[in-house]
Amino acid sequence: MEPPTKRVLVARPHGYCAGVDRAVRTVEKALETYGPPIYVRKQIVHNRHVVETLEARGAVFVEENDEVPEGAVVVFSAHGVAPEVHASAAARALKTIDATCPLVTKVHNEARRFAAADYDILLIGHQGHEEVIGTTGQAPERIHVIDGPQDVSDVTVRDPAKVAWLSQTTLSVDETTQTVELLRQRFPLLTSPPSDDICYATQNRQQAVKQIAPSCDVVIVVGSRNSSNSVRLVEVALDAGARAAHLIDFAHEIDDAWLADAGTVGLTAGASVPEVLVEDTLAWLVERGFTDVTAVAGARETTVFALPQEARVSRG
Repeated sequence: MEPPTKRVLVARPHGYCAGVDRAVRTVEKALETYGPPIYVRKQIVHNRHVVETLEARGAVFVEENDEVPEGAVVVFSAHGVAPEVHASAAARALKTIDATCPLVTKVHNEARRFAAADYDILLIGHQGHEEVIGTTGQAPERIHVIDGPQDVSDVTVRDPAKVAWLSQTTLSVDETTQTVELLRQRFPLLTSPPSDDICYATQNRQQAVKQIAPSCDVVIVVGSRNSSNSVRLVEVALDAGARAAHLIDFAHEIDDAWLADAGTVGLTAGASVPEVLVEDTLAWLVERGFTDVTAVAGARETTVFALPQEARVSRG
């Protein structure tokens, strides 16, 4: 009797979102236009492979503007920055190219509008994450960071009738919903953002994983550990019924022990992961006998963002 076929369920969509694609192309275009070195404040996106590839082409990643030579070109990452970062760049006469994802810019605009209307803003997000730091910087005197449901009971506001909530774009949809419900119990007049802050790509990837997880013995998520949306995919897979789920940067990081008793493996990738890493991981699985490969289709994504104006202008 032949052994049962081992299979892989590939969640779609996975990998690059429009904001990540725009940010990476922005650095590539800057390198073409101005020539290396091009400086990038923080990681352009949270993915080791992307950062290492751009470094090899002449991108220099720094933590702060004061590490950039005066007058040089600096790209701000997809996660967004506070106004003070723009100010410090201007003080050093840096040529700035802002690769902030337009969906993060949307949250920045909401924060400034609510602050101008004298609201206290409850920003649901991970304390210390670059996106949260950038959003908080839009209105630091008005924003309180809520790092999950456990923080709801501790928050204090000036006027319970003038409270609004916003969120980091890469959170777990389910946990954010839970947090908002708890906030609304404390503040019945809580105002919501005009539209959902969690980005379409984050939601689509989480929903796709929910489709495959109940059928999977193990789910492999390709993504870096500092990638919030990738980490969330591991959590979503487990919550949705996968027996196990693991986060990897590269295929060779897969432990054979994870697959010892697995008949069905799920495969997905965070929104900052290039397709080549997914293909490498799938090839690794096929080599180990997981030859029945099925793509499980979810939402169809057609969003495309234009490059920042500064990245579209030829030198001189």
